[in-house]
Amino acid sequence: MSLYEKWQDLIENQSEKEFEKFWDGYSSAEVKIYSDILANPSKAFAGKFSELVTKYEVDETLFMGFLDGINTSLTEPLELQEIDADSEINLSIDFDDLYFNMLVAEAEHLYTLDDWDIILDDLRRDEIVKEYKRSKTVIKEKTPGRNDPCSCGSGKKYKKCCGV
Repeated sequence: MSLYEKWQDLIENQSEKEFEKFWDGYSSAEVKIYSDILANPSKAFAGKFSELVTKYEVDETLFMGFLDGINTSLTEPLELQEIDADSEINLSIDFDDLYFNMLVAEAEHLYTLDDWDIILDDLRRDEIVKEYKRSKTVIKEKTPGRNDPCSCGSGKKYKKCCGV
């Protein structure tokens, strides 16, 4: 079973009892990794998978979860199914996308990290928050009124044509 399959299996087969313990461990691992990334934005995030697991003192399955989470914020996404302990990892992170995706995931423990101040100023973060809120806005289409012309092109009033 690949590391990615182990990660998927771990997520999908959590009991309610185990979930809280899992989430606490996963969240603390994420905070540790993201704090390092945000504190050193110009430093390349690269290395052998097994070395990065050791560096951040996390379980390899949880580290794969981190990679799964950040993958949509990379300029060159990883082929997660192909990663093993000997794989070289080199992340090219789009920090605007990362912040937006953290908002989407409702990961308050990550998008409120103080280290974001180094990368995105308050104005830029506010713009991303507005963009996120706009992406959630649902716009209802205007429905035709009874006396409006029918949209089918018959020339009849809506109430006498398709609105029956």
